Amino acid sequence: MKSVTPGNRFASRPDFADLTESKPEKSLTAALRKTGGRNNHGRITCRHRGGGHRRRYRIIDFKRDKYDVPGRVDTIEYDPNRSAYISLIVYADGEKRYILAPYGLRIGDQILTGKNAPLKLGNSLPLESIPAGMMVHNVELIPGKGGQMVRSAGSVAQIMAHEGELTVLKLPSGEIRLVSKNCYATVGQVGNRTHERVSSGKAGRSRWLGRRPTTRGVAMNPVDHPMGGGEGKSSGGRHPCTPWGKPTKGYKTRKRNKQSNAMIVKRRK
Repeated sequence: MKSVTPGNRFASRPDFADLTESKPEKSLTAALRKTGGRNNHGRITCRHRGGGHRRRYRIIDFKRDKYDVPGRVDTIEYDPNRSAYISLIVYADGEKRYILAPYGLRIGDQILTGKNAPLKLGNSLPLESIPAGMMVHNVELIPGKGGQMVRSAGSVAQIMAHEGELTVLKLPSGEIRLVSKNCYATVGQVGNRTHERVSSGKAGRSRWLGRRPTTRGVAMNPVDHPMGGGEGKSSGGRHPCTPWGKPTKGYKTRKRNKQSNAMIVKRRK
């Protein structure tokens, strides 16, 4: 951006050149109420949340269960609720749905869901129908539940091999895991690949996104934080932790006896 203000001096923004200049499909949006990080008792359960621009939620079709009905890409739109862009699909029977927009998808392209769908960008197929080596996103963990993995901007998973009833996937984190071959996935990479290169440039942009300021623990008093206090500036003096004493860097929160542990071939670390 032009450095006409101190806030813009180091800022960078997406140019949105690929997006359609249109309002979202109203029938596919829903009201989104702000919580400010509070739960149903009014207590803060997630700190540093609040404010931010008003949004409407876009109802995304993660299931892709419109089988063997061709659809046409009508728009590619910005979604304030996620890092990826979304596409409005108009199906042959007139129904409209939003999907995650893969990188390279263009307005007017045709997409299809089904076991016999061609291996084409944006098409959704069961993993058993996709050959090893191909890149996919929006991957199901449970057949019919809808895509739960590989949905953020620029992310992509690779199919490593097929073994009996299971498929070996390499996820964006580096984890290699097994998934049922009946789970559906979408061919291609999630769009908006430059999302990681965006620099906010100023504190105000974080406030637009609903992120409030964070105070460092070492800047507090001992009554407020375990890392607070000390004569002059201190560097902590103990391992990084939350205000309630839980370790905050490298602390494993995954249950040791979780059932899906058996499906992980190689951990991400």
